[in-house]
Amino acid sequence: MSTSRPTRRVPRSRTRRHARGAALTTTLGVALTAGAVLGAPAASAHVTANIYGDAPEKGGYGAITLRVPNEEEKAGTTKLEMTVPEKYEISSARTQPVPGWTSEVTTNGSDVVTKVTWTADGEGIPAGLESYQEFGVQLGALPDDTDELMLPTKQTYSDGTVSNWNQPQEGDAEPESPAPVVPLAESSDGHGAHTSHGEGENASGEAGAADRHAADGGTDETARWLGGAGLLVGALGVGVGAGATLRARKNGKVDS
Repeated sequence: MSTSRPTRRVPRSRTRRHARGAALTTTLGVALTAGAVLGAPAASAHVTANIYGDAPEKGGYGAITLRVPNEEEKAGTTKLEMTVPEKYEISSARTQPVPGWTSEVTTNGSDVVTKVTWTADGEGIPAGLESYQEFGVQLGALPDDTDELMLPTKQTYSDGTVSNWNQPQEGDAEPESPAPVVPLAESSDGHGAHTSHGEGENASGEAGAADRHAADGGTDETARWLGGAGLLVGALGVGVGAGATLRARKNGKVDS
């Protein structure tokens, strides 16, 4: 004979208390989150230089991305001019295409890059504080006698307003109009890419030796791969032979 247990009913008062507690917890969470957001100081937006990936190395080439936020409520950004100090002696600059913008690289009489300019073909970065645009450029060869590049940048708006981001940072306090800065990593090969005329032969000899060493290493590597493949084929042959022997023995037992 089966008996059924009476279903236990939760009192409504307890259910209401649980509901009120959950609602109160949610309300407090939302209030604390909003307070944290509203209480946090607003960071000042300015043109920055960003590196996606490893830091560019001294003496090499590096891809730099300028992130440009619009900071005028009623005017949009229509032009950007990034100054490349001549002391860096950078001889190459390649810009990444940006739809709606035209880029131009300026050099001096010694073919040293001095400026990279982007000009909007139309509206540019829209007016207001919600939009930004990124501009990519590859520079090289980078100097091997400095730890960072400082790239003063001028931002021009559609109403003629100009923002100069050209101040170096001194100490911990950020300046009002900081210049974009790119940190440089030490060269991975232990020396810069620049060599004098007198060092050319030695550098070529070292490069030849390195190439020969790489070729020898490649031959040894190939031999090791072929040897490994031979061992694998041999092992497969042994396995096949052993399998055939076992089958023959089984067949012999069945026939007997």
